[in-house]
Amino acid sequence: MMIISLLVLSVIGAVIYAVVGTLWYSNSTPMGKVHMQYLGFDKLSEEEKKQKMESAKPMMAKMYGAQLLLAFLTSFAAVFIVTLSIQNHVPASMAIGFVAFNWLTFMVPIIGQGILWSNCDPKIAWKKFWSDSFSNLVSVLLIALLASFFA
Repeated sequence: MMIISLLVLSVIGAVIYAVVGTLWYSNSTPMGKVHMQYLGFDKLSEEEKKQKMESAKPMMAKMYGAQLLLAFLTSFAAVFIVTLSIQNHVPASMAIGFVAFNWLTFMVPIIGQGILWSNCDPKIAWKKFWSDSFSNLVSVLLIALLASFFA
C-alpha cells in the first residue's frame, strides 16, 4: 500500500512541478523574461520568434514528457523523504526541512554548475541562477507540504 501512495503523491508532485514551472517562466513574469533572455529570444524579431517556436513544436511532446519524468523523480525523492521521516516520528516541519536541505546541497549546486559552464550571458547569469533555484525550491516545498498531509 505504501508504494502506491508514494507513486500517486509523486505523480501529483510532478504535476505541481509542471504547473509551478509554467507559471514561473511565463512571459508575464520577471523570471520568464530572464528565461527568454537566456534563450536569446530578446534579440530576435517577432518573425524569428515565431519561426523558432514553429520549429520546436514537433519536439514539444518529447520535451514535456522528459521534463515530467525528471519532475517525477524529484517529486518521488521529496515524497519519500517526507513520508518516511514522518512515519519514523520526525516532526513534519523537520521532514520538510530535510527536503529544503536537499535542495540547498544538491539542486542549487547543480543549477549553479549548469549556468557557470553554459554559454549564459554574464549580465543575466545571477538572475537566471536565482530564478531557477527558487523555482525548484517552491516546487519541492509544495510537494513536501503535500506529502506531509498524507504521511
